[in-house]
Amino acid sequence: MSTTTVRRAGARQWTGLAVLSLPTVLLGLDVTVLYLALPSLAEDLRPSGTEELWIMDAYGFLIAGFLITMGTLGDRIGRRRLLMTGAAAFGAVSVLAAYSPSAETLIAARAALGIAGATLMPSTLALISNMFADQRRRSLAIGIWATSFALGMALGPVVGGVMLDHFWWGSVFLLAVPVAIVLLVAAPLLIPEYRAPHSGRFDLLGVALSLTAILPVIYAVKRFAEDGPGVPVITATVTGLVFAVLFVRRQGRLASPLLDVRLFSDRTFSAALGVLLAGLVGVGGSMLLITQQLQLVEGLPAVEAGLWMGPPAMMMFLAAIGAPLVARRVPPGIVVATALALSTVGYVLLAQVDASGGIALMVTGFGLVYLGLGAIAALGTDLVVGAAPPEKAGSASAMSETVQELGLALGVAILGSLATAVYRGRIGDEIPAGTPPEVADVAGDSLAGAVSSAHRMPAGWLDQAREAATSGLNTAMLVAAVCALVLSVLSAVVLRHVGTVGGGDDGPESGEAVPAESAGTEA
Repeated sequence: MSTTTVRRAGARQWTGLAVLSLPTVLLGLDVTVLYLALPSLAEDLRPSGTEELWIMDAYGFLIAGFLITMGTLGDRIGRRRLLMTGAAAFGAVSVLAAYSPSAETLIAARAALGIAGATLMPSTLALISNMFADQRRRSLAIGIWATSFALGMALGPVVGGVMLDHFWWGSVFLLAVPVAIVLLVAAPLLIPEYRAPHSGRFDLLGVALSLTAILPVIYAVKRFAEDGPGVPVITATVTGLVFAVLFVRRQGRLASPLLDVRLFSDRTFSAALGVLLAGLVGVGGSMLLITQQLQLVEGLPAVEAGLWMGPPAMMMFLAAIGAPLVARRVPPGIVVATALALSTVGYVLLAQVDASGGIALMVTGFGLVYLGLGAIAALGTDLVVGAAPPEKAGSASAMSETVQELGLALGVAILGSLATAVYRGRIGDEIPAGTPPEVADVAGDSLAGAVSSAHRMPAGWLDQAREAATSGLNTAMLVAAVCALVLSVLSAVVLRHVGTVGGGDDGPESGEAVPAESAGTEA
């Protein structure tokens, strides 16, 4: 069998990594910037509570639905080509989102951004696995790539807060335009093209089956969180599960599947995906609720709220850098379990916040939550990608991003809806008699609605609304704490077989020979 020598990563590869990190920085910016923009956005577009949640999570749900498709498409047509196409589309749709005249238009634009964003993330991560062949350097590169998300989140509140202080809420979406331009110019110069050899025909029927499996389940989760169990929820869930079974059966029969289900036979691959999915649920919900708490309960302007969000994001940044280095000496399962245990403490602290002033407690608790996120994002992603062969890197990367985006979106839907339900339950009896129905509906729907309607309500009523919203935050964070503690224990168990990074692992060291047929096609 012929072999080829793995080249040591040089200046071009590390500079190319910086270019590939740009879409991840952009995603981090979008997450924190949009949360900060929600109050001013709500005042301008006047969305309902349900529309607010759709504005927040339409992007995550659609990107989760299309990531598998786009990851495999990149393997076939070229990962760099798909990356550049997606960057151009993302920049164009961001302009549409910035000038949305209504909540419905913004929801549609966010959904389109999700589809465009689905082309970016698996392409960047798969290209990293091509550019960095030995496992130690690949782990470091993925850790840097993961920290770029934290860097975007750290910069997002500061940059976004300044923009919101000087411009309208739509300006935050325009941050995507210069990032897309830089990516389009630099990628052809620094990033090699890669196409998987013998990729076969693209499975269009599989694409349809994957969407009809994922989207009904997403719909069921949202309806359940908003209205409880019912016929629509049961119907959507059963429909999604039926199509999921059909999708998996079809993929198992194809020579060139959209998703190679054989990857799930690897214990490391499956366990890491499970940890990523479950871990991101709590983070997604807490991000939404904490940013609203800072602005709508504490009354901070966007700039100041953004600055308070900076320290927690920097804790995630440090954890994402440090976790892969610690994992060279300590088994990854122990590192992840410890980080999640610290996140549990953070959620418990957030469950103690009250409406009379608890910024320091919020920042401390949220920092611990983010510390856990940094560790599981860096190590979990590396374990998923490292468990797949190079020609399946696109598919593996897509699965990693799918579960992370789905976890964040589910967190917004489940914990956000739980907090909203607590708010509505507590505030319903507090609305004064004689309040006009249209005002009562808006004020009783969400805290953002209560703030916008405060001038038409009796003095002091807004304090009651803020206390009700804080109770919703406390309840949601208590649920997240229990889940994080359980996940911490499970992580130590399900990842106990994984050895230290670079210690007798399956990745070749620099200069080691690898089979030529696994190398793929580069240009």
